[in-house]
Amino acid sequence: MLSTLPSLNVSQAWWVLAAAIVLEVGGTTCMRLSDGFSRLLPSVLIFVFYAGAFSLNVMVVRVLGLGLTYAVWSGVGTLLTAVIGCLLFDEPATALKLASTGLIIAGVVGMQLASRTST
Repeated sequence: MLSTLPSLNVSQAWWVLAAAIVLEVGGTTCMRLSDGFSRLLPSVLIFVFYAGAFSLNVMVVRVLGLGLTYAVWSGVGTLLTAVIGCLLFDEPATALKLASTGLIIAGVVGMQLASRTST
């Protein structure tokens, strides 16, 4: 079944990964907006966005590898979700939260550098 997926080059894989991250962040944001599944549209969109994100990740993993894809997807997704939480939902931007976000970014950069030296 995987052979029916379109083949991506490395540049395309990064763009598809970016789209997967946007969908994942949208799904996570809809979790907050769903108010415990009591609001229909955000509740449905959680599943739509996550299905899209995972579908795109399946294509990207074939090109960038599992470790790098997941590190970038989860790291950037976490960063964007934290920013959305602060900006849209008035969650506090504490020093610890900002420092931890910096560590996430450092980890993603480290994974990218490690993948370049191993290939």
